[in-house]
Amino acid sequence: MATLLYRLGRGSMRRRRLVAAIWLVVLVGLGLGAATLRGPIADNFTMPGTESQRALDLLAEQFPAASGATGTIAVKAPADGALASPQGQAVVKELAQEAATLPGVVGAVDPFQVGAVSPDGRYALVQVQFATGADEVTDAQRDAYEKVGERAETQGWEIAPGGEVLNSAPEVGSTEAIGVAVAAIVLVITFGSLVAAGMTMLNALIGVGVGMAGLFAISSVVDLSSTAPILALMLGLAVGIDYSLFITSRYRQNLIEGLPPDEAVGRAVGTAGSAVVFAGATVVIALAGLAVVNIPFLTVMGLAAAGTVTIAVLVAITLQPALLGFAGRRVLPRKLRSTIPTENGPTGNEADGNKADGDKAAGNKADGANGAVTSPAEDRSGFGFRWARAVTRFRVPAILVGLIGLGLLALPAPDMRLALPDASAAAVGSPARESSDLITEGFGPGFTGRLAVVVAGDTPQATSAAVPQVTALIQRTDNVLAVAPPQLSPDGRTALLGVVPKTGPTDEATETLVNDVRGAVGEFRDVDVLLTGATAVGIDVSEKLTDAMPVYLLLVVGLSVLLLMLVFRSLLVPVKAALGFLLTVAATFGITVAVFQQGHLADLVGLDTPSPLVSFLPILLIGILFGLAMDYEVFLVSRMREDFVHGDTAQQATINGMGHGARVVTAAALIMIAVFGGFVFLDDPVIKSMGFALAVGVAIDAFVVRMTIVPAVMSLLGKRAWWLPRWLDRALPNVDIEGEGLRAHLDEKVGTRA
Repeated sequence: MATLLYRLGRGSMRRRRLVAAIWLVVLVGLGLGAATLRGPIADNFTMPGTESQRALDLLAEQFPAASGATGTIAVKAPADGALASPQGQAVVKELAQEAATLPGVVGAVDPFQVGAVSPDGRYALVQVQFATGADEVTDAQRDAYEKVGERAETQGWEIAPGGEVLNSAPEVGSTEAIGVAVAAIVLVITFGSLVAAGMTMLNALIGVGVGMAGLFAISSVVDLSSTAPILALMLGLAVGIDYSLFITSRYRQNLIEGLPPDEAVGRAVGTAGSAVVFAGATVVIALAGLAVVNIPFLTVMGLAAAGTVTIAVLVAITLQPALLGFAGRRVLPRKLRSTIPTENGPTGNEADGNKADGDKAAGNKADGANGAVTSPAEDRSGFGFRWARAVTRFRVPAILVGLIGLGLLALPAPDMRLALPDASAAAVGSPARESSDLITEGFGPGFTGRLAVVVAGDTPQATSAAVPQVTALIQRTDNVLAVAPPQLSPDGRTALLGVVPKTGPTDEATETLVNDVRGAVGEFRDVDVLLTGATAVGIDVSEKLTDAMPVYLLLVVGLSVLLLMLVFRSLLVPVKAALGFLLTVAATFGITVAVFQQGHLADLVGLDTPSPLVSFLPILLIGILFGLAMDYEVFLVSRMREDFVHGDTAQQATINGMGHGARVVTAAALIMIAVFGGFVFLDDPVIKSMGFALAVGVAIDAFVVRMTIVPAVMSLLGKRAWWLPRWLDRALPNVDIEGEGLRAHLDEKVGTRA
């Protein structure tokens, strides 16, 4: 693989104008496609095989009028008892009539007809039924709905339209640009060159642009959830910058060692590019593996993010070499440009730059053991080498402190609760939150998470006979506040009952109620009795994801062991990497639960209301962190293996790997933390928690696990870390990620020339 990428890198640099033109055409073409073909963002959490989904499908088939989106308009009168007065009743009836005439609305229920009025006569609820699902409600229809009751508000009434119809995609604005700005600063500090930093950022932004444009271009034929583009943008930016950083760093190192630009690019793509391809492949496999959970919206999220990561890899190994060709030696700081040899300098022409016996003073001497180009004046006083020596010297205390610290951080993880977000956790001041708060204030939390029971029989008589029995069973169930009168379909074969719990949608007692109701009404023979509603769907999603998480985690860990065994030709290194990943995941879960669920330090992240974690966060976090963890593992440990294979002791190889990789891994981690952390400033609690968890996970994995525990364990294991049975060594294919085959190819090439 390294040899193939070497040729690709050199070819991309030599034909840089063509490569840049191709990517520009792709970007413009997909951009035009996104502008003309972009479809609506969907938030329909379909759950194949669950009771709640079967109920929704049944409603869509037999009772389409009740299958559309619903809205709830909360009304608060200026004083207690005002709704009992003729004037108050007139205001509410006028409001219901106004809502019923809105575009896209098939009807609105007068609260006085169904008793949706609070005992103190101050609050009322107007139920609004739309003809289509929430995803098909237009912006114009939504805007008209939000303006209902403006006349009543001028008379001192509080009117708060809410419900699923107001669900909208979170807006990505200027706040996450902070993360990009921090990433740019880190690049400038790391490279000491505005050209190198700007080119790396440009490359990543082009990759993100291509990925996002392609994603929106296919959104007319693929239902994208509101979080799918955000996740794709988040990952595309982070890995795009990091992958470009790795290749640019290796290119600069090659230039300093005296290689001509095209050779420096080829070797950079052949070595660092191999790590990029491997790291990107692990992220893509982990994200695409979300499809095994069999939840459509999660599958789309995973595939969307996997697509942007794939684009980031392709851009890094093709467009990045082309941009490096335009930049040449300007990627180096000014003080270094004059100190390195050029094609026409002391080292001679380009062919001389490749000779194994080149000028030692120019730092172009071939290591007799491995043929690698090294610098005899290499500075080993940097922080990376000092840190590596300290960690390997005090390896046992380092391991113990790391394990105890991560264990303490993971303590809240067992208390983790999962749920789909409801309006009570929305940002303060948003229409959905205002409506939820007003409903809770007047009627209690259960009215914000009402359940729906579908009773469907073969005949109207069977349905009519079953409805009273179903109602009685539900009313006798603990934690039920009220059961609304049934709504019948036009043919009378399907009835819809509204059930109001005493507790809120994400409360544990509500989850217990859902299971109790299903157990109580599950034995009818002549009719189907199914429980659904947004609350029930959320509970089903959470339960299915909770059941799937151990299987998915086992899949990811098993994959990591297999892939790293291929890369490092070792048994213990992959096991150590997988255990380190599990430590990262546990500690990240613990911190996220402590902040977002338990509310500790919630003000620091701008969280208004602690609540259960969004149900798909843990499994998504496992997939993403797996790929990123393997990224850093490969970048650090591949250099350790390279030096060990070519004669260094296990201890010195560990120090060399850390010394050479610490600066780049630190910069890469800081960039990812900055990009992910930028999304914490969004108001949407789901995106906020995703950005926070990913930023914390990267910080823990890079600085605690990979740069502290890993070198300490490698030093403790010594040469045993690289043991692999001979039969297994022969059976495993050689992927040559550290470029041994490439060096042999180059040495043979030089020997042929000589």
